[in-house]
Amino acid sequence: MSATKPKARSRLTGLSVKTGLISHPFDLENGVRTSGLVAARDLGTGHRHQRHATAYYAIAPSVFHSLIARWRRTRGVAPLEEYTFIDLGAGMGRAMLMAAEMPFRAVLGVEFQSSLARIGRNNMAQWRATGRAQAPMRMYCCDAVEFPLPAGPCVVFLFNPFGEPVMKRLLARWSTALKGREGQLDLLYVNNEQDRLLRITPGWHRLFYGPIKRSKFDLAADRSILYNQPGAEYAAHTFEDCAIYRWKGSTLK
Repeated sequence: MSATKPKARSRLTGLSVKTGLISHPFDLENGVRTSGLVAARDLGTGHRHQRHATAYYAIAPSVFHSLIARWRRTRGVAPLEEYTFIDLGAGMGRAMLMAAEMPFRAVLGVEFQSSLARIGRNNMAQWRATGRAQAPMRMYCCDAVEFPLPAGPCVVFLFNPFGEPVMKRLLARWSTALKGREGQLDLLYVNNEQDRLLRITPGWHRLFYGPIKRSKFDLAADRSILYNQPGAEYAAHTFEDCAIYRWKGSTLK
């Protein structure tokens, strides 16, 4: 696979106690490192798409599991075991770890920030060592637009990783790459700020749109974490706006 590797950056603001870090219970319970808030301006990759990146923050486990459960009720083209799960903007890999507890064909992460990707790989090693992984995992450090979709059914997870210019390029690339693969790509989109682009791009069919609630446990944890951030730049709401799309291509009426 050809990919443009970003410049490394050893330390990121928001991943230390001095810069407001509080560990999420998910990390404390599982011995991994997925907590922290890194503002978009601090991601510092040097990549041409950097200015379109959003902040790093990991998905609430309750939102992830609820969204996966809703997706599984949509009756995809194949059993779960034949799907490859792909997290675009994977960060430190929390969604990947949870996905790997299910028998996907493979769990892949794509993260353009090298420090986050490195931490994610360490988390994956821990997940394997403790026997939690039912699916093979791999993290790629590259641009999501350049990442080629693997053969077979895929489900792509997006936790609002980038803005409109990158989403436009990604959808344009997929429109070409997915010819003849109707129904073989589903999108799980959390905090779906670019939902309008999916609605107006030919070939996509929306299966679900609406709020998915955080559990009380996750809400309390995320509010504690985010209120501790310098300047209180972000906040945790009781729910995440979400959408599920399926590529129908030329079959979409």
